[in-house]
Amino acid sequence: MILVQALRLHLGDGKDVGWVSALSDRQVGAAIAAIHREPGRRWTVESLAVEVGMSRSCFAARFKQLVGEGPIEYLTRWRMLLAGRSLSRGEAVGAVARSLGYESESAFSTAYKRVVGRTPSRRTRGPTK
Repeated sequence: MILVQALRLHLGDGKDVGWVSALSDRQVGAAIAAIHREPGRRWTVESLAVEVGMSRSCFAARFKQLVGEGPIEYLTRWRMLLAGRSLSRGEAVGAVARSLGYESESAFSTAYKRVVGRTPSRRTRGPTK
């Protein structure tokens, strides 16, 4: 309860607090909720803008202003977070890739390495020396 109250007070001050601030924005918050609800959907900036009833350019600018990165960058980071969780539970790379909307294991592996800094197959083997 104290945390919620502190967040309300902080947001009421008009300070930018990244994604917390974005969640309080009706349209950007709805876009983030849609991404979290359907991370494997083939989202584009256009489709997210339509989802929340905004023009593509206004949506992209507002999202970046509030979140600190573009909607597709956010989507990719969210997917990689989910992928890391799935991989750490021993799920197969191909299954994880498909569940997150990647058409091939190769495309997923490239995105994972770009964001995380290592290949997804190394994730399941644990730390290397």
